[in-house]
Amino acid sequence: MENQDNEEKIVRVRLPRKEEKIGIIEQRLGGNKMLVNCLDGKKRNCRVPGRLKRFLWLRPGDVVIIEPWEFDKEKGDVIFKYKINQIEWLKNKGYLKSDNLDF
Repeated sequence: MENQDNEEKIVRVRLPRKEEKIGIIEQRLGGNKMLVNCLDGKKRNCRVPGRLKRFLWLRPGDVVIIEPWEFDKEKGDVIFKYKINQIEWLKNKGYLKSDNLDF
């Protein structure tokens, strides 16, 4: 039993690729739109694409990955939502600052 307690659990975390950014949902704006505060310092008006509407249930305070639009970098699509254990991993590895998030 002691051996099981000392083992670290493996956590798989999806990290942003290419243009993708990590952000925190600040406010729901109605429909499938929301205001996301990204870690690059910008606030973006984002939406959930139709293919993900049923699978992503989002609330203010959730940590997400967004993909900015090609033609308008002030808007984007929410493509992934982090779970609580993944958020802890991101904090420990330095991808998220702990003072930004209150859970």
